Amino acid sequence: MIAASIADCMSKDFARIHPDMLVVQAASLLVRHAMLGGPVVDAEGLLLGWVSEQECLRVAIQVAYYNQRVATVREIMRSDVLSVSRDMDPLALAQQMLGDKPKSYPVVDAAGKVVGVVSRRHMLQQLDRTLLRQAGAA
Repeated sequence: MIAASIADCMSKDFARIHPDMLVVQAASLLVRHAMLGGPVVDAEGLLLGWVSEQECLRVAIQVAYYNQRVATVREIMRSDVLSVSRDMDPLALAQQMLGDKPKSYPVVDAAGKVVGVVSRRHMLQQLDRTLLRQAGAA
């Protein structure tokens, strides 16, 4: 059992991507934050969409190798984004991540503002800590 909450598992240090940002700038943010994707937010931090590393890679290749136009995040972002709240059961989310659902989620508050990002890696880290504590107690 995971005794933590999503708030304990999530990263508060994530790439905040804006819709009018160039895709190559968004890609740079994802790289700096070591993220596979990131939430697209408005000026107030409200969730608008999600952009993945894969989508950014496609555009970066076009720019770097084919000298094609530079796209904005708005042109490639997904707007049908699944998000989670801080009070969701972490074990339920971990199990959801095993299926075809996304492997990273924006964590939003009641107003829809992004407060963090949680990924499979975050969940694995929390499970690792839990298992180490259990092993130490045995």
